[in-house]
Amino acid sequence: MKSIAQLVCEHPFFQGLNSEFCDLMCGCARNVRFNPGEYLFHQGEDADHLYLIRHGQVALELAVPGKSPVSFQTLHDGDVVGVSWVLPPYHWSSDARAMSLTRAIAMDAHCLRKKCDEDPALGYAVLKRLLPILTSRLNATQMQILDVYGAPEERQ
Repeated sequence: MKSIAQLVCEHPFFQGLNSEFCDLMCGCARNVRFNPGEYLFHQGEDADHLYLIRHGQVALELAVPGKSPVSFQTLHDGDVVGVSWVLPPYHWSSDARAMSLTRAIAMDAHCLRKKCDEDPALGYAVLKRLLPILTSRLNATQMQILDVYGAPEERQ
């Protein structure tokens, strides 16, 4: 059985991170489990965790008034869920729902921000890992918007 420190340091998000930094991050971590259909978080709530998916599938969804939520990205083993913890006002920008039994590591956002603020080199290393994820999520959302609204001739 692996320790939380091993699980955190072996996760793709933290792989290659200076071992001293990785050890610091482990103090913010705990194992969590979500059943199929269970929400990790809802849009607008406080962004209080970063989730490292160890096993399972999580759908990122946007609420659509009068319709079912629209899924704009599905995340899998090795992915990261919940990047809103890093930017004020620290609120979720979407919903996240487990599509299958999901095991993850929940990283406490207050703890992460404190450690990143206290050590600018660590903060920079974390941001370099988060920026490609944020860009990917923005692109996925844009593609979903194009799909939802379709070409003008399709809407008639």
